[in-house]
Amino acid sequence: MKLSVLIAALLAATPAAAHFGMIIPAETMVNQADGRTLPVRLGFAHPFEPDGMEMAAPESVTVTFEGEATDLTETLATIDFHGAQGFETELDLARPGTYILASTPVPYWEPDEDAFILHYTKTYVSAYDDDSGWDAVLGLKTEIRPLVRPFGIWAGNLFSGQVLVDGAPIPFAEVEVEHYAESPVTAPSELKITQSIVAEADGVIHYTPPAAGWWGFAALTPANYRLEQDGEAKDVELGAVIWVRFEGWGAE
Repeated sequence: MKLSVLIAALLAATPAAAHFGMIIPAETMVNQADGRTLPVRLGFAHPFEPDGMEMAAPESVTVTFEGEATDLTETLATIDFHGAQGFETELDLARPGTYILASTPVPYWEPDEDAFILHYTKTYVSAYDDDSGWDAVLGLKTEIRPLVRPFGIWAGNLFSGQVLVDGAPIPFAEVEVEHYAESPVTAPSELKITQSIVAEADGVIHYTPPAAGWWGFAALTPANYRLEQDGEAKDVELGAVIWVRFEGWGAE
């Protein structure tokens, strides 16, 4: 076998690193002593490594509270997110309750997959010991509805959610799960970096993380449209991404 063919075969056999849209607030539960604003970072990355990828300015970033969405897009400032462009903003926590952060991206062209990627990303924040509204959905093109409160949960708890596209459950959707290692972690195998699960017939997923910290869930479905790249119509992968922080036992 020629060396070039062998290298190509080895590359093809190597698992592709998973991409995740990311919204990472400094905390997921804020009390009165913490103050009334919360720093939030946004990025696009391979979170386990962690390895940032260039993120274009999102189409929109919103926060929804008690069913009312506020546009934060104009408040974004660029930052370095693990070696690539990301963004930051501050969330104003005016009243007790659940704040839902969401990002709608512009299409990301991934030449290795010969397709565009669109990750609709969200996370939930509780203010002042009030968890009302934690199960709300936003009506995004695709999203994961939390069936377990997505904050104030321990590592080892079961997380459940439901994959939705255009508001309808998606049976047997492919879901990637990955830990955000804010400091680099070495995995003994490539297969241990990204966990893979499949939704049930009603679109419901279940996963129990083995460790504390941030865990991202990305439900991947093909779009029913294509986008043009270099004069050719290309497939579009939709990702419904939710980030959940699991607390270590005894953590304050």
